[in-house]
Amino acid sequence: MSGSSSVTAMKKVVQQPRLEARLNCIKVSQAAADFKQFCLQNVQHDPLLTGVSSSTNPFRPQKICSFL
Repeated sequence: MSGSSSVTAMKKVVQQPRLEARLNCIKVSQAAADFKQFCLQNVQHDPLLTGVSSSTNPFRPQKICSFL
């Protein structure tokens, strides 16, 4: 390992804890409560819960037109 690559690697090792120290930490219980509140506020916009209308669904089966 050359001297410059060693210095670069050590800078990365020192930089990571500095980045982590700047993060705003909250308790898991608070994060879970905030997430639950967000989900309940946006439940009407969730297509997995409310479904997608057939007129706006881009993946609906195409109608087949046939002539006899």
